[in-house]
This record gives sequence, C-alpha cells and structure tokens, in this order.
Amino acid sequence: MREGCRARGGGRMECSWKTVLLLVCASLGVQYTAIRTLRDSLSGPCQGAYRCQTRHHRDSRWRALCDDSWMPVESPRKHILLFATTRSGSSFTGQLLNQHPGIFYVFEPLYHVQQAFTNSSSRLRRTLDRRALLGAYRDLLLNLYTCDLHFMENYIRPEPQDHITSSFFRRSSSHALCSPPVCLEGGDAAASDPPDETWCPKKCGALNLTLASMSCLSRGHVAIKTVRVPEVGDLRTLTEDPRLDLKIIHLVRDPRAILASRMMAFSDQFRAWKIWNATGRQPRYVDLSQITSTCKDMVASAETGLQRPAWLRGRYLLVRYEDLALNPKDKATEIYRFVGLEMEDRVQMWISKNTNSNTSSPSEWNYRYSTTRDSRATAESWRLRLGFEIVRTVQNLCNDTLALLGYKQVHSAAQLRNLSHSLVEHRTFQPVTW
Repeated sequence: MREGCRARGGGRMECSWKTVLLLVCASLGVQYTAIRTLRDSLSGPCQGAYRCQTRHHRDSRWRALCDDSWMPVESPRKHILLFATTRSGSSFTGQLLNQHPGIFYVFEPLYHVQQAFTNSSSRLRRTLDRRALLGAYRDLLLNLYTCDLHFMENYIRPEPQDHITSSFFRRSSSHALCSPPVCLEGGDAAASDPPDETWCPKKCGALNLTLASMSCLSRGHVAIKTVRVPEVGDLRTLTEDPRLDLKIIHLVRDPRAILASRMMAFSDQFRAWKIWNATGRQPRYVDLSQITSTCKDMVASAETGLQRPAWLRGRYLLVRYEDLALNPKDKATEIYRFVGLEMEDRVQMWISKNTNSNTSSPSEWNYRYSTTRDSRATAESWRLRLGFEIVRTVQNLCNDTLALLGYKQVHSAAQLRNLSHSLVEHRTFQPVTW
C-alpha cells in the first residue's frame, strides 16, 4: 500500500492531501499556476520558509514543490465555450478541442444542474424560473473555468462522498478525466480507444474531483461544451467577467438536419414525428415547438453575434457544422486561430482518422455520441431520411433561420433527394474582432 493512503470500502483508496499532491506533481510536472494556487489554499509544508527547509528538508520532493525556480513560466489561460444545440454536431466539434494536450475539456457539465432542478420537488420547481436556472448555469461555468470542480458537488446526484463520484456525466468524453493524474491507467491509450460510455470508469474507477481540479490547473486552458444555454445573450455576464478570457464558438446546423438527427437519437420523445415521416400524415399531437424553439434560439443568438456588440468583441465565432464537415482541417484551423492556440499534430491526426470513415461497426452506429464518420457524406444525409412534407413544414417554421444562416429551401421531393445540388450556400462568417 502506498504510504499515506488507506483502504476504504468498495476497493477505494483514501490518501492524505500531501500524498495526493505528491502523486500529481510526480506524474505531471505541474505548472506554476497549479502549484501556486494549491500552495496558497492548503496548509502544508510550503507555508513558511522555515517549515519548508527544516521539517521536510530530507524529502527532495517537498523541496522541489516549495521552490519556484523549477516551474515553467505562467501563460495566459484560455476559456473556451462550445455553444450549441442538441444534435448539431457538437460532440464531434468538441473532440477537436479535446484532442489538444493543453486543454482541459468537459462534456456537458450543465447536465447535472438541469437534472438537479428537474428532480427537485414540484413545489420547488414552481418557484424556479428561467433566470434562476441560467444563473446556476453561469455559476457552474465560472467555477469550472477557475478549475473548482468541487462546485459540481452541489448538483451531482447521488452526492459525492469524500469528493469522489461515479456519476459524472459522460466522463469518457474528456481525455483529461481519463488520464494521469486523475486516472493512472489512462495515458495515451485513451486517445485511440473507440467511443464507449463505460471504458473510462472501468479502467479508472470513480472520479476524484480533487485530482480533477489539479489536472485542470495543470493544463493551460479550459474548454466546455454545452447545449443547455438557450441564447448567447445569456452568457453576457461571463464575457464581461474580468477573471475570464471567454471565447464562444457558436455551432449551428441546418434545422432540418437537427430534426432528422433527433428523430434517430431520441425515438421516444420524437415518436409523433417518426409516425409522420413514415406515413406522410401529420399526427394531431405532434409537438412543433420541438423544432420552433430551437430555430428561435439559434436565430436570436446568430443575430446577436453578427451585430457585433461590444461585449462580444473578440469573443464570438459562428461556425456552421456543414462547413466543418466538408472542410474539417480548414475549419479546425480557423477555430484554433480564433481561440489563440496552435493546432497540434494530435488534432490533425484525429481529424484524418475520424472524418474519412466509410464503414463503422454496428455498435458504433448505435452509439448516440459517436464522433467517427464520413463527414462529407453525413453533412446532408438527412435529405434521404426526411419526407418532403416534414421538410416543408420545418422550412415554413424556420424560414428566418434558414435565410440568415445560408441554407437553401427545397420545393419538391425531387429537389430534396437530389444530393448533387447542395443546400448549403457559400457564406463567410467572420469572427467578431472589432
């Protein structure tokens, strides 16, 4: 057994903060920001030169921890938000950020806030309005950008014990949460594993949020993906927060493609739409708001961003999923240029591997968040799955959205099925820089 650790129930190990910190430092070579923050917040050997030099002078690991001279120079931290809607290609786009070794990437952390609000008592739910939920979303985003993952314990259920949880949503989507120091069994192998919701917990065990916070601090930048914030205007307080250097990547997609993808991924919620698509007759109980609300939020956010308000200056980039799917390397380069980072070779390798896949195993096609695909073929494949009557209805409901974002309408079933003519107009959406 490792010194400073003891066995707990369920095969877990509990280690003192000193032992945990040593493990982190030994495995990562933690950056100046991480050590400085931890040293200032924890009582320990680095509080005071006397204790550092006398009490722990025989342990070279503690001497190194107390010495600033070995640490790398602190660099500005980037705070990146991939802002999207459900089934718009955000899982795929998020992986472009996740592949960067200097980015701490978190997949849909606001899920836990939404679940906590939804599962509260009916009386409490009646007192909670949209403003309260958005406030909780912003609070969590701010704490995650400052690497305080313990703040998530307010929302994760069941409540973490000793800062350890097995209920962190989609942990496997983050390399940082499945590699050292958070997971000693991870390493580079994680990058080559196929998408699987269970491999990371199986290899790594429950998630230690303290180690996750340290891993976050040790990386230069933080990126978060969310589909739960309705409009970009809801993020204004974060863009104006002096503690953050927030960069918002607004990912949009043809609403007709979004609907087709949702019908496949969420069969129960979109059962009426599937019946309509199969029979050609619109059920009386079909919920049109399932797509109209999406179009409303999407067009409102795009209009705000393209009007270039001062609070979004240098902080907003609109990206159409179709452009990314057709020219993944060019668009990825544009995204990295916008956030101010170099696109590492590892990112380019991932793009080559995951955008030219002509065949997939059945399990991969059934995987809801799969990011491996022939991106060119999937960009407009919805045109072979949706019936013309549904497409015409969506066009009428989302006319403004289609026009603003450069998506052409079709006026017959023949036009719909003719994939030789793209429905994506050539558009250039420049980032808001002035």
